Amino acid sequence: MDFYVIIIYANKKYTIRGENLKKTVNKITLSGVFIALGILLPYMTGNIQSLGVNLLPMHIPVLLAGFIVRWKYGLLVGIITPLLRSALVGMPPLFPVAIAMAFELGIYGLVTGLLYSMLKKSKISVFISLIVAMISGRIVWGIVSYFLFFLNNTSFTINMFITGAFANSIIGIIIQLILVPIIVIRLERVGII
Repeated sequence: MDFYVIIIYANKKYTIRGENLKKTVNKITLSGVFIALGILLPYMTGNIQSLGVNLLPMHIPVLLAGFIVRWKYGLLVGIITPLLRSALVGMPPLFPVAIAMAFELGIYGLVTGLLYSMLKKSKISVFISLIVAMISGRIVWGIVSYFLFFLNNTSFTINMFITGAFANSIIGIIIQLILVPIIVIRLERVGII
């Protein structure tokens, strides 16, 4: 990798690829916090998979990561969280669930971060970024699930997609549409984002 550190002694500023070193360290630290939240929040559902599928507690930290630490880190948080949680506690099962979720959540972090940084800061831009990310992530989840099920010699039908992406998770979707914008808009107001 061509990550390099440029040290400018005159101003005592440290940068990594043009970004202030302090900001980079903050983003890395916050990314770790979001991953930890993604691992811990599902314990609120008692690690009951059917309840987790309904409430989607792992999704919220990833969506917030995209808004707060932007797309590069949001993408990594989304990919790492389900895979690490699967490795640590066995939930979600690695194949096919955690792998498909890694793609889905990675898209959440990527799209929220990209759109939010491209759009003018407003309440509507938060909702646009969130909704587009949620739809994009679910589409990617469906495509990846189709291929993973195919590799396992089973079929992934349109009914399975609709049930998994929308019907079973409607409560979690509503929670995300309420909670994430409230947090992001508050953080905007106090100047954290």
